[in-house]
Amino acid sequence: MSIENTKSSIQKWHHMLESRDMSILDELLADDVVFRSPVAYNAYPGKQVVTFILTNVIQIFENFTYHREFYTEDGQSVVLEFSANVGEKKLKGIDMIQFNEQGQIVDFEVMIRPKSGLEALAAQMGQRMAAFLPK
Repeated sequence: MSIENTKSSIQKWHHMLESRDMSILDELLADDVVFRSPVAYNAYPGKQVVTFILTNVIQIFENFTYHREFYTEDGQSVVLEFSANVGEKKLKGIDMIQFNEQGQIVDFEVMIRPKSGLEALAAQMGQRMAAFLPK
């Protein structure tokens, strides 16, 4: 895969967040995508749950901004540095995104600091996930 494919997908990702058109996720996510949460130990596999998580996180985050992008030499992975607010709590984090040959996201891992910002996000996402996940 070329770095151009990855950069094209990242451009679509940025457009999706700016326009709030989350339907773009259907094209960007591979069917077997895995989401690795900064809160949960176990990963969330599958397009449906990952779409749910990303759609809800972008609703929870306020003043969300990307600052820097880092690409791996093979062009298949990118790290995006961001900042946001969850209510009164400020946080910083990174999205570590891996792509397949078709330029679709296959692995999406998030790391967030400080603990207070992560806890605020976890509280809001926990309520939403409880309603979504089977009992």
